Amino acid sequence: MHREYDKIIIGGGLYGLYAALICADSNERVLVLEYDKKPFQRATYINQARVHMGYHYPRSYSTAIKSARYFERFCHDYGDCIKQDFQQIYAISSDFSYTNGKQFQKFCQAVGILCEEVPAKNYFNDNRVDGAFLTKEYTYDAKMLLKKLFIQIQKYENITLVCDVRIDAILEECDLYRIKLSTGENYRGRFVLNATYASTNQILEMAGFDAFDIKYELCEIILCRANRRLKHTGLTVMDGPFFSVMPFGKTGLHSLTSVTFTPHMTSFDPRPTFECQSRCKIGYCTPSKLGNCNECAAKPSSAWLYMSSLARKYLCPEIDFEYVDSLYSMKPILKASEIDDSRPTVIKVNHEKPKFVSVLSGKINTVYDLDEVLRT
Repeated sequence: MHREYDKIIIGGGLYGLYAALICADSNERVLVLEYDKKPFQRATYINQARVHMGYHYPRSYSTAIKSARYFERFCHDYGDCIKQDFQQIYAISSDFSYTNGKQFQKFCQAVGILCEEVPAKNYFNDNRVDGAFLTKEYTYDAKMLLKKLFIQIQKYENITLVCDVRIDAILEECDLYRIKLSTGENYRGRFVLNATYASTNQILEMAGFDAFDIKYELCEIILCRANRRLKHTGLTVMDGPFFSVMPFGKTGLHSLTSVTFTPHMTSFDPRPTFECQSRCKIGYCTPSKLGNCNECAAKPSSAWLYMSSLARKYLCPEIDFEYVDSLYSMKPILKASEIDDSRPTVIKVNHEKPKFVSVLSGKINTVYDLDEVLRT
């Protein structure tokens, strides 16, 4: 195995594997270091699996416009991993919403995305929503996406993927970074991409750079089995502390989330500090090195009762779903985004020579923001 690479990528989620392919296509020698035993075990898999068109962000036009701009490209590149054959309905709650139905329609018109009003009574109880709208939005299947990326990666002899690694140090040495693993192995590269998402700050601090100003949420995605009325439909009620139930890729299941109950715990510390870390296996999860919440014995009990009760207050009696499973992951959110609920993709050049870049993004289809920085 080579010990020196043109680019070293830390993190084997979609952003990390996509970056590896872009760099390898330019004949660069690439190393991907992944903490878990295989890629796609955390945020890329454990989320709503929504291919955003922008509807989720009526208070952040910039986020919405960028999502819409990349939507078609992502669907073209990964169409065989995307479920498109369902109706995605957005509705605006009549109470406690930051947006009303008319404002949502104007927002969609301004962004240039589909928004056709449909009878709310087909999906919701009387007086619960201020308008329901047919939209154009899809869901990706993470396991299929990983398989597709692996097939592409195997075509390149200049990509090395190493899993189950623990980084002990990131050291700048002249024009290179040396990454030292707990096994004693060392790898060197002139360009490091930090694509670790929830562990972004831990990697930054290890390399001696300033951390992002973020908060951390330990989140639950509930998987459900929908009845016939919901089977080919996704429903999202917004804009505020509401819920979404939509197909989860091509699994045949639906994901259930809610703004209020999906986050179980929140940490505002620079590194994620949670009470459950004291109850898990010693050393499995610490503020410095996050374990996989989904595989942790100390993960929270499900919020199924609360989430399902909230959804059923809105949904008409003919629509129903039953609990199947829960998935847990850590989610970092920029504190500045709490003002307008924006979800920008932040790419920060921490150092020029040797180059160190960090990416923080909660949306799958804005992965293309990496193109420019990777090709410089």
